[in-house]
Amino acid sequence: MTRSIANLTLLAAAFIWGTAFVAQATAMQDIGPFLFNGLRFLLAAVAILPFALRERRHHGGLDRAGWAFAGLTGLAFFGGGTLQQVGIQFTSVTNAGFLSGLYVVIVPFMAWAVFRSLPHRIVWPAALVSLAGTMLLGGGGLAPLGAGDAFIVGSAVFWALQVVLLGYTAARTGQPVTIAVVQFAFGGVLGMAIAPFVEPVELSAIARAGVEILYAGVLSGGVAYTLQAIGQRWTPPADSAVILSSEALFAAVAGAAVLGERLSPAGWSGAAMIMVAILLVQLTPLLARRA
Repeated sequence: MTRSIANLTLLAAAFIWGTAFVAQATAMQDIGPFLFNGLRFLLAAVAILPFALRERRHHGGLDRAGWAFAGLTGLAFFGGGTLQQVGIQFTSVTNAGFLSGLYVVIVPFMAWAVFRSLPHRIVWPAALVSLAGTMLLGGGGLAPLGAGDAFIVGSAVFWALQVVLLGYTAARTGQPVTIAVVQFAFGGVLGMAIAPFVEPVELSAIARAGVEILYAGVLSGGVAYTLQAIGQRWTPPADSAVILSSEALFAAVAGAAVLGERLSPAGWSGAAMIMVAILLVQLTPLLARRA
């Protein structure tokens, strides 16, 4: 595969992930967040299960410790998915896209807290830039940020923990796709188990949200994950980081095109600052190692 095709593959993954925020938002008009997540995560697990089975033939499956870490990864995944889906009911797709991206800045701190892995010094100024960007995205201060934005920021903390645990578990087991299937299945089963107790579960409502469920489950969970895995085999990590970070921009464009969302000049400045912080954290260590 040529570098340009690989880059387009990663760009397609970022596009699917970014536009999936619209599907997540519009689905809430018909069904609740737990039911939506339960269905889309189970679909995602089924979509990439063949790749996991192929991986299992080469590596022989997970041991007991591998299953334990996969379960912890699934719990963090469920926490991030739940808070994000609850929050997206009360904020814009644009805000959700950029605020979700804060997990990139939080990951080094989470790795430090969990594994005592000292973060690169760039994360400190990047954290301050992202905080200032978050304030501007809310209109110039933390007070204008609503409950939905707070849920999204909370989900970013869980996404950061999930990234740290997934990276460790995948490196330990050599089976990243299997771990992904476990986390999708974990999140799907928990979502389906909780949904009947906290929100209506009706087949007619599921049918009305069918397109969004399929898009967020099969495309965002299955296809985009596979495109990412393929593209990153041929594209250097620094290039991959830049391309995949465009997810937030695609979310903003989709929110404007489909839902008519608009940001103020201060909001766009805040979004730009969050993007700068994300790119600083992703690219600086990679470029330093290359140098």
